[in-house]
Amino acid sequence: MASASVMHVRCPDRLPEDTFRQVLEELAELSPVVQALPPSAALVELRGALRYHGSDARRLGEVLRVRTISRLGVDVRVGIGPTITVAATASGQVDAPGGILAVDPDRVGDWLGPLPVEALHGIGPKQAAALRDYGVHSVGLLAAVPPATVQRLLGGRAGRTAAERARGIDPRPVAPRALPASAAVRHAFADHTLDGAVVRAALLDLVVRLGLRLRRHGQVARGLTLTLRFAGGTAWEKTRRMPEASAHDDDLRTTAYRLIDAAGLQRGRLTGLVLKGEDLVDADRVAEQISLDRAREDRLAAEAVSDRIRDKFGPGVIGPAAALLRVS
Repeated sequence: MASASVMHVRCPDRLPEDTFRQVLEELAELSPVVQALPPSAALVELRGALRYHGSDARRLGEVLRVRTISRLGVDVRVGIGPTITVAATASGQVDAPGGILAVDPDRVGDWLGPLPVEALHGIGPKQAAALRDYGVHSVGLLAAVPPATVQRLLGGRAGRTAAERARGIDPRPVAPRALPASAAVRHAFADHTLDGAVVRAALLDLVVRLGLRLRRHGQVARGLTLTLRFAGGTAWEKTRRMPEASAHDDDLRTTAYRLIDAAGLQRGRLTGLVLKGEDLVDADRVAEQISLDRAREDRLAAEAVSDRIRDKFGPGVIGPAAALLRVS
């Protein structure tokens, strides 16, 4: 018989990364098998931990909440179940700021059935809309629809996965994964700015600074996160995976520009930018594709020369942002 051995933990939105790392450390005290799900969630495999601590899963969830509140001032929402899907769906049903919901493995179907279809972990808004158009409003109805029909509605692989998860089937294991390394660079505007050229110049400067830092440390980034800070204290943030892990200015700039284009800036008064390289890995672990683009190869050669100049004379000796403003 399956046991409720998977814990899904949701932290508050926009939790600072340092605090999230501390939450992961608290989880590691409960179990050695912790899978970070940035930016604010995690999975824990409790099977061995239950025997080690001589306790049940709900009790470990209570211990976790007490520790995060008392040590970090952070409450968490904890879902516990026999599979990742059930545990993550359960944590999503816990009201903020925190609490625990444990689903008995023998009652998974009864518990999932009445939930609205969009509550099932992994079902996105577009998928939920497609199912509702077909009359499938609850997880129980989704479980009752023939899998072949669900595949026609949602697509082959997505439909098959949704049909299985609605029945409580999810064979995925919790895979140990630490929070990926990251590196961030920041720019604060002296005055609130609406000027697109000024913003682009500042972003290009961040790209160059981030690329230089990564190359100096022999690292490449698999993704970028751009945070825009506005007057009044509000912020906008978006993460985009890069086509290939890279530390080259060309590649970082392309992704950074796509991120700021996605923000759709119009009249927002910006006070600052933060550009963060995500999921950093050692450069020698990533195979770099041989380029047949002569212009790109020339730019990479120039980049290496620029790095040597900055190392010798200082990072501000070459100013890409100023050059962009002159062009604009």
